[in-house]
Parts: sequence; C-alpha cells; structure tokens
Amino acid sequence: MASVGTLAFDEFGRPFFILKDQDRQKRLTGAEAIKSHILAGISVAKILRTSLGPKGLDKIMVSADGDVTITNDGATILKMMDVEHQIAKLL
Repeated sequence: MASVGTLAFDEFGRPFFILKDQDRQKRLTGAEAIKSHILAGISVAKILRTSLGPKGLDKIMVSADGDVTITNDGATILKMMDVEHQIAKLL
C-alpha cells in the first residue's frame, strides 16, 4: 500500500495525519469550485449516458492487469475508472 502521509500526535496524545503533497494541490473556491464540480458531473454523465435506461448498452472495461469486465452498472463503471476529481468520486 502506498504511503499517503505520516502519523503524528498532538500535545494531548491524539493522533492525526500529515498528508503528503498537500502543498502541491490547489484548492478551488467560489465560482471556480462550482464550475469544476459541474464539469465533473457532466463528464461522468457523458460516460454513463449510454448505459442507462431500457436501451442501455454494456461497457467493456479492461483493468490494468488485463481482466475484462462487461457491465452496464454505473457504480461498477465508476469503480473501475481512475477518477481523480473528488466530486466525481462521490457520484
């Protein structure tokens, strides 16, 4: 498992994580954040659009190790994708 940070303790002995690469990440606020969330939702909708409804089509997903999965389940499709946007992960 890849290390995501360092475990540290405060003066009262409570544990907390110091996450790696937090200084390199950009935090969006206001209208920029809303625009980013909307674009992420639209992207997910475009991917899943053809697999929904009574005439929904199956998607063929190939994992990194070569395993092939055929599905029309949106949760399975999103789980197999490498999604980086936090809001897209929630969908």
